[in-house]
Amino acid sequence: ENKHEEKVQDPDRTEDKSRAEMGSKTWAELAGEMKIFLWNPEERTCLGRTAKSWGLVLLFYLIFYTCLAGMFAFCLYVMLLTLSPYTPRYRDRVSPPGVMIRPYLNGFTIAFNVSQPSTWQPYVDSMHHFLAAYDDKVQEEKNIECVPGQYFIQGGAESEEKKSCQFKRSLLQNCSGIEDPTFGYSRGQTCILLFYLAQRNRNTKKCYRPGAGVPVSVDCKVQKGNESDLRSVDFYPGNGTFDLMYYPYYGKFTHVNYTSPLVAMHFTDVKRNFSVPIQCSLNGKGIINDLNSDRFLGRIIFILRIGK
Repeated sequence: ENKHEEKVQDPDRTEDKSRAEMGSKTWAELAGEMKIFLWNPEERTCLGRTAKSWGLVLLFYLIFYTCLAGMFAFCLYVMLLTLSPYTPRYRDRVSPPGVMIRPYLNGFTIAFNVSQPSTWQPYVDSMHHFLAAYDDKVQEEKNIECVPGQYFIQGGAESEEKKSCQFKRSLLQNCSGIEDPTFGYSRGQTCILLFYLAQRNRNTKKCYRPGAGVPVSVDCKVQKGNESDLRSVDFYPGNGTFDLMYYPYYGKFTHVNYTSPLVAMHFTDVKRNFSVPIQCSLNGKGIINDLNSDRFLGRIIFILRIGK
C-alpha cells in the first residue's frame, strides 16, 4: 500500500525520468524547437538565417564555383592548344594491325542451316549493309583510281584533305553479292570479309606502311582439330592480298572518304553439321600473328557451323 501511495503522490516521476533521458526535454518540446529552427515567424529566419543572409551565402558560392569552373575550362583550353588532331602527342613504336571480320552478329560463331533461310538471312543483310559504301558507283564518285603495287603517298599540309583509292565491291567477285545476293549462304558456301584496322601514322616523318613494300597476304586454316574439316577456300581479290595503294592511312580527319581494303574468303567446302574453328592470319614483314594473349593481333579466330 505504501508503494502504491508513493506512486499516486508522485505522478511526475515517470515524466522526470523521460526528461532526464532526453536531456530534460520532452519530445513535444524538441519538436517545437525544431519547428522554430526551420521557420521562426518572430525573427523571420529559416534554419537560423534571414533571407538576406541566405542570399549572401548563395551569392558567395555562385561566384566561388563560377571561378572554379572558369579556371578548369581555361586549363583545359590551354592543354588542347598543345594537341594536334592529326598527330598523337606521345609516340612510340607502331603497333601491328588488329583484324576483324564481317558479318559480325553478336559473336564470332557463324552458324546456320542451309535449308532454313531465316537462320542465314541476318548474315546476308549484314553483308549488304556493310558493302553499301563499297558500291562501284559510290567509289567512282568519291574516290580516285590509283596505281596498284605501290604506296599512295600524299604530301601537302598535315591538315590538307587526302584523296582515297577506289575499292569496288565488284573486286570481291563471288563474294561481292552482285551475282549471288546471298553471298553463298543459300548453298552453304559462306563468304566472310576480312579487313585489318587502318592506323594513323605514329611518326611525324613516316606513315605506317604495312608489309614494308610487300603486300600483306591472308591465309586460313583449322585452328584446332582435323585439317580436312576445311577442304577448300577461295580468296578475293586476286590471291588474297591487300594492295599497297591503299596505304598509308592519314587518319579520319583528312582521309575522309577512305574505305578499308577487304579480302573476301569464300569457304566453298567445309565439313557440315560440325563446329569448325578457323584461324585466318595476316602474313607480311612486321606482322605479328602468333601472340596467344591477343586473338585479334594479326589474326582472327571464328567458328563455322553449317547445317543442312
